[in-house]
Amino acid sequence: MSIFEDRVDAGRQLGRRLADLRGQDIVVLGLPRGGVPVAFEVAAALDAPLDVIVVRKLGLPYQPELAMGAIGEGGARVLEERVLAHARVSDTELQAVEDHERAVLENRVARFRKGRTRQDLTGRIAVIVDDGIATGSTARVACRIARQLGAARVILAVPVAPADTLGSLTEPDEIVCLATPHHFSAVGYHYRDFSPTEDDEVVQLLDAAAKRLRNSQPAPWNPSAAGAEDPAEIDEEVEIPSRGVRLQGQLHLPVPARGVVLFAHGSGSSRHSPRNRYVAGVLQQAGLGTLLLDLLTPTEERHRANVFDIELLARRLSSATDWLATRQDTASCTIGYFGASTGAGAALWAASEPTARIDAVVSRGGRPDLAGPRLSAVRAPTLLIVGSYDYEVLELNRKAKSMMRCPNQLAVVQGATHLFEEPGTLAAAAILARDWFVDYLLQAETELRK
Repeated sequence: MSIFEDRVDAGRQLGRRLADLRGQDIVVLGLPRGGVPVAFEVAAALDAPLDVIVVRKLGLPYQPELAMGAIGEGGARVLEERVLAHARVSDTELQAVEDHERAVLENRVARFRKGRTRQDLTGRIAVIVDDGIATGSTARVACRIARQLGAARVILAVPVAPADTLGSLTEPDEIVCLATPHHFSAVGYHYRDFSPTEDDEVVQLLDAAAKRLRNSQPAPWNPSAAGAEDPAEIDEEVEIPSRGVRLQGQLHLPVPARGVVLFAHGSGSSRHSPRNRYVAGVLQQAGLGTLLLDLLTPTEERHRANVFDIELLARRLSSATDWLATRQDTASCTIGYFGASTGAGAALWAASEPTARIDAVVSRGGRPDLAGPRLSAVRAPTLLIVGSYDYEVLELNRKAKSMMRCPNQLAVVQGATHLFEEPGTLAAAAILARDWFVDYLLQAETELRK
């Protein structure tokens, strides 16, 4: 059974458990790739720097998901002797796997370290974070690396792991684990959303963590600038009223803000979704504001029918749009909708309202057909993004496109299925969305000002 919604939820829970470390000389170290989103939340909770320790599992030649060991930066290596003996892996087979994984490891080190200085661990507390532990091989290697780099104390912190594996770990000084299920099969089994983490997301999280830490440090006093305001980006949790309920959202704004994209996610997702957060980050880098929004309350989400109540979802999306118009910092912004799955149907429904002032819509793996006959009333330029292997949804989008009268395009991302989990496909979709919103929200806004 699932314990955590996603890696963001796991990281926030883990951050609360580690709260006693706040204020101490610590460095949070995520294990790429899946451990980094968890570590990002832990670092934020502890107001600590975030870095990575790059490790690679050595999977059995004929069963790669089962670890026979792990390798890490600086030549560190751990072998699972019992697995090797039971599987009868030869030295030649082991060396071939290690050579391959070492090449991948070196490439990732170069990617994640580019333009960044490694956090100095000398005399500090190293908090090593992963999204979970199965055999413990990568955790052992990571702890050894931290020791080699001078850490005075090593804490291993994970959301979930089997109790017997934790009992066998001698490398860390302390282990913090939120859950040790009696029946443990795989880490992903204990997450509702265990989508793969892309290299781009790791880089983005490292950048965001460094920026957050810089912003939290008081700037040196400058007499000539005394009294002058230094506008910073806004990143805050918000509550939005809508007919008796309060919707939860995450608002990110550049200062000044010119265009804002509202995210309407699909079923089984939330404003904490790593996929939506990744896309939002790409838009933010282009100078766009974002509002990640939960259109249903936690109680409402338990009833499956609400997920397909497109009129309700659209009404709440319109409420959030109206709310933005009441804020001084967003009242003059151009507005876009980014919808995924059923959320795309809600975005198009809301955009079709006669009073809607929406400047652009993007649908990713969306269900525009759920907006029904309202599609022909949408006036905002609309981009439909679908994976080439998402056959049924691709056909639904082709039919929806034929019904639309607004400027529209259908973009097919090759090799992608419905959730865009394949390597590079989510990045491709995010770039398409970014370019569409920049064209219709930022460039159009600039033309209006001329």
